[in-house]
Amino acid sequence: MLGILYLLVYLACGTLCVRWLLPRHAVLTRCWLGACLGLFLMMWLPALMAFPLGFTMAAHGLALVPLTLVTVGCFLLRDRRPARGWDGDETHLLAQLLLVAVPLTVLSGYLQYTHNYRVGADGGWYVGQSTYGDLSMHAAFITGLKNGSFPPEYPFYPGNRLSYPFLMDTLSTSFYLMNWSLQAAIAVPGTLMMALCFMGAMLLAREMTLGKKTVVLAALLFFLNGGLGFLYDFDLAGGYEADGTLTVWARVQDILRGYYKTPTNQPDPNNLRWSNVIADLMIPQRTLLGGWCMVFPCFYLLYMAFDPGKRDVSGGLRPLVLLGVWAGGLPLIQTHAFLALGLCSLGMLIYDMLHDRDRVWQLLCYLLYGGIAVALALPQLLCFTFGQAFMEEGGTAGHAFITFQFNWVNNPGGSGMRDTYLWFYVKNIGLPVIGLILALFERDGRTRRLFSGAFAIILAAELIRFQPNEYDNNKLFYLAWLLCCMIVADYAARVWRRLKGLRARPVIAAGAAVVLFLSAGLTLWRECVSNYQAFGSGAVEAGEWVRDNTEEDAVFLTGTQHLNPVDSIAGRTIVCGPDLWLFWHGFDTGERKAEISAFYTDPSQGGEVLEKYGVDYIYVSSYERSSYAVDIAALNERYEVVFQNSEATIWRVAEE
Repeated sequence: MLGILYLLVYLACGTLCVRWLLPRHAVLTRCWLGACLGLFLMMWLPALMAFPLGFTMAAHGLALVPLTLVTVGCFLLRDRRPARGWDGDETHLLAQLLLVAVPLTVLSGYLQYTHNYRVGADGGWYVGQSTYGDLSMHAAFITGLKNGSFPPEYPFYPGNRLSYPFLMDTLSTSFYLMNWSLQAAIAVPGTLMMALCFMGAMLLAREMTLGKKTVVLAALLFFLNGGLGFLYDFDLAGGYEADGTLTVWARVQDILRGYYKTPTNQPDPNNLRWSNVIADLMIPQRTLLGGWCMVFPCFYLLYMAFDPGKRDVSGGLRPLVLLGVWAGGLPLIQTHAFLALGLCSLGMLIYDMLHDRDRVWQLLCYLLYGGIAVALALPQLLCFTFGQAFMEEGGTAGHAFITFQFNWVNNPGGSGMRDTYLWFYVKNIGLPVIGLILALFERDGRTRRLFSGAFAIILAAELIRFQPNEYDNNKLFYLAWLLCCMIVADYAARVWRRLKGLRARPVIAAGAAVVLFLSAGLTLWRECVSNYQAFGSGAVEAGEWVRDNTEEDAVFLTGTQHLNPVDSIAGRTIVCGPDLWLFWHGFDTGERKAEISAFYTDPSQGGEVLEKYGVDYIYVSSYERSSYAVDIAALNERYEVVFQNSEATIWRVAEE
C-alpha cells in the first residue's frame, strides 16, 4: 500500500506541474505528460537524496521535500491562460487509445507477469525467451541497491562504480524497499511505462501527422514492426526446408518452440536483426523502456516548441525550460535516449536555420533548451558515462567503446557487408522503408523537417559504434524510426486516398496488413508461449535464505553464472559476475575468474583471495560443482556450514 501511495503522490504532482505549465495543450496530452513527469521525478529525487543518505526509506521521505518545492514552483511560474478543455478531438483520440493502446497494454501486462520471475507451482521462478539473458542483471541491481550507498558499485564486480544507467532499476528498488515482491517491483512500473509509451506514440502521431487514422497506423507501424522475415520462415525468399516439409503449421510450430526462430530475430543464417520492439526491447531491456518513456515526451516538447505551426500552443519559454530539464535527466535513465534526442535536436536545428524566417529567435530558443540540458547532463556524463565509454586498451576494460563502423550489424566488426545495403533494410523493416523513400520525394516541408531529426540519428548510428556490442546501436535506430513512422503513415494515407474508386482497394489493404504485421504477430505469439526456468525451487530457497539471514553488505564468493540467486534474488555482492554482461560493459574479468577457480580447487591456499575481496560467505551450487573441481572436504574443514539444501551449500568465513 505504501508503494502505491508513494507512486500516486508523484503522479499527482507531475500532472499538476504540467497542468500549470502547459494549460493550452490537449487534456489527454497533459495527462500523459504529467504521468511521465511524475515517474521522472520519482526516479531522480530519491536518487539525489540517496547520495548523502543511501538508498533508504529516509532518502525517500526526504525526497518529498524537493517534490513539494518543484510542484509549488510550477504553480508560481504557471501559465495563467485558461486550460484547454475536452473536445471532439479528445473523444476521437480516446476511442483510438481504447482500440490500440489498451489491448497492447493488456498484452504487455501479461508478458511482464510471465517474463519477470513468474513463480511456478513447483516453487521455481520462470522467465520468457527475451528475459532469460538480462533480467538477472537488472534484478541484481534492484535488490542490491536496497539500503545501498551512493554512488553505487557493480553488485557483481565490486570496486567499480556502476556506470550503466541505473535509474530505471532504482525505480523498482523504491517499490522493493516498500515491501513489494521483486516480481511486482519489476512488472508494475514496467507495465505502466509501456502503457505510457503506447499512449505517447499516438499523441506524437496526432501532432506529427495530418490525418486522424494515421494516428493508429503510425503506432502500429512502430510497435508491431517486423519486416519480411516471415518469407524466410515459409521458404518464400529462396531459403531451404528446415524441417523437410512445406507444411505451414510445421513452420509455425518451429517458430513457437525454437529458441530465437522468430521472423524478426534470426541473426544466422538470415541476417534478420530488426527485432520487434515489444517482445525483444521493451519487455527485456528495462533501461530502454525507461528511456523511451522519458524521451517520447521530450520529442513531443521539441516538436511543439519549434514547429512553426505549433508555437502558439506551446506556452512561451516554459516548455523549453521543461524540455531542457527533462533532457538533462536522461543520461542516467538511458544514455542512448539522451544521445538520440541531442542528434534529433541538431538535425532539426540545421533545418530550421535554413528554412525558418524566425531563425534568430529559433536559435536562441535552441540555445536555451540545449544549455539547460547540457548543464544538467554533464555531471552524469563525466562521473559515470564517459569513465566507462572511453576506457583504453589495457586499462580496467579490455576494449574501447566508441569506434567507427559502417552499416551497423550488416557489417559485423567491419568485416564486410552480409547483404546489399538497401536490401538489408528492406527485408528487416519491410515495406515501410520503401514508403519512407518515396515520401521523401514529395515537396513537403513538414515531412522533411521530421526526417531531418531522424536522419541525424541514423547517420550517427550508421557510422559510429557506440558500445562494444554493435547490436546496441539499434537503440538509436528505433528512436529515429519512431519519427519515420509518422512520415510513412502520412504517405500511406495519401496513397490510400489516390486508390479511391478501385474495387480491389480492400484486398490491397488486407494484403498490406499481412505483409506489414505477420512477422510481428508470430514473434509476439512466440513470446506469449515461451517459458524457461531461471531458478529451481532449491535455488530460490537458497537465495531467499541469503536475503533474510545475511548482512546486506555481505560479499559472497560464487561462480560466474548469470543465473545466480545470491545477487539476483538476495541482492548480495559477489566477487565476479558473468562476461555475458561484464564484457559488454568494458571489463576484463580474467584475473578474478582465475582466482575464483583456484580457490574452489584448493581452498587451503585461497585465504588471500577471500581477504582481497572481503568475502564473508562461500557459495557452492550445482553450477560451481560442475564448473570447478570444488574441494568440498577442505571447505567443510575450514569453514562453518550455515545453509544447505539439495541445490546449494553456504559456508561462513570466520572473522580473524
